[in-house]
Amino acid sequence: MLAIFDVEGVLLDAEFLPILAEKINKQDEIWEITRKGIEGVIDWEEGLRTRINTLKGISYETCKEVADSLPIMTGAKEACGALKAAGWKLLAISGGFSIMTDRLKVELGLDYVFSNELVFKDGKLDGVKVHVDADKSKSAMIKVKEWKEKKKDTVVVVDGANDVKLFDICGLGVAFRAQDIVKDLATVTLEEKDLSLLIGIINKHYGTKLQLQTFA
Repeated sequence: MLAIFDVEGVLLDAEFLPILAEKINKQDEIWEITRKGIEGVIDWEEGLRTRINTLKGISYETCKEVADSLPIMTGAKEACGALKAAGWKLLAISGGFSIMTDRLKVELGLDYVFSNELVFKDGKLDGVKVHVDADKSKSAMIKVKEWKEKKKDTVVVVDGANDVKLFDICGLGVAFRAQDIVKDLATVTLEEKDLSLLIGIINKHYGTKLQLQTFA
């Protein structure tokens, strides 16, 4: 059994680049490009590179500080804990960056994370290495094949239009506080801001009895 998660807006209750942009008063500019990318109005990778170019020169320390400050989504630890305890594989796929996903891998017990990489030159943001493009299912399939996971045993939890191709490779597609296009294509919609409710959805769909983990 495999659960695949988007990161920003799903495992993390924040978007990294708009918050980073606030540090240099370019948040409106960044949100506009972000919105167009999420809605599919502009090419996703082009939008990503445009945003990074807009933020060039910000220090590594500032980027790390913002990345470390992003709050984990309500219920994410509980949901991931319940799935791990039941022997599930956990995969996250982010159009964001390793600077923010590295700690998630540890804190949520994720088996693998695909993400992009910020490039720094002399301690300043200088560009981006793109490993995850607009079709996140291409990244996902690398691990699906390696782990020999079946489509019917795969759950996908996403929120953005740029994530919907992941629904093609799963048996249960969950739209988490998502855009309308995502809701239209999902098996189930979860509107409440609590990822632990995913466990009830999985139990209902698969007839399983996963138990939620409690964290102090």
